[in-house]
Amino acid sequence: MAVRKFKPVTPGQRRKIISSFEEITRSTPEKSLMKTRKRTGGRNSSGKMTMRYLGGGHKRRYRLIDFNRKKDNIPATVKTIEYDPNRSARIALVVYEDGEKRYILAPNGLKVGQTIISGPGVSPDVGNALTLAELPLGTIIHNIELQPGRGASLARSAGSYAQLTSRDGKYAIVKLPSGESRMILTTCKATVGSVSNADHDLEKSGKAGRARWLGRRPRVRGVAMNPVDHPMGGGEGRASGGHPRSRTGLLAKGFKTRPTKKDSNKYIVEKRKG
Repeated sequence: MAVRKFKPVTPGQRRKIISSFEEITRSTPEKSLMKTRKRTGGRNSSGKMTMRYLGGGHKRRYRLIDFNRKKDNIPATVKTIEYDPNRSARIALVVYEDGEKRYILAPNGLKVGQTIISGPGVSPDVGNALTLAELPLGTIIHNIELQPGRGASLARSAGSYAQLTSRDGKYAIVKLPSGESRMILTTCKATVGSVSNADHDLEKSGKAGRARWLGRRPRVRGVAMNPVDHPMGGGEGRASGGHPRSRTGLLAKGFKTRPTKKDSNKYIVEKRKG
């Protein structure tokens, strides 16, 4: 998991830092685990723009990822480590003993030829999935469920991980990547290890064109707009625009947006940093 720097022979390469892709073992994805992915360009069903600064980009096909890991007590062999254009992490193609193929999020340190397994009673090795009730305290985990059987929803992006800190009755206390400590049912599954491609945050595109390849159009600053277009617009000269806020007037940079009466607040043991 390393990054590449370039000699500045062109302006776009002067600050360009991208992944070396040295862990990738296959360039063509598994066709049976793919489906088409339609782009909206930020428009709704009537053609009206509802999300700004979206559009264009390279065509992508979605890889079907197994976030549930419900195929218990059947060993699977890692065949390939692949690039996924839809997420920052790498994905791994695993083949179960009964011949079924599935994609999973590749944890850091997972190698081709390695055997992984999920279910009750399995050892807490990297890539194995088991319930929070069976994991040793202090284990580094990712791909964590919030509701049993629903599929993982926490710690799925590149380099992220959580830590199982303690258990109290039917709940386990997990420290999440944001710094928040949260109670999660011990019957929920998690995968051992941290997510691959930890150097993703070091990457720099180097030029605006790479953002366009990802489907991101140029974003206009609020202070550069007129008062009719944005709360921070207008003013004589280079006016700062007042306190940072969104186009709809919602304060930013320090203003807490989490609802004070949200149902899940009772599960939060320690709030996130910041």
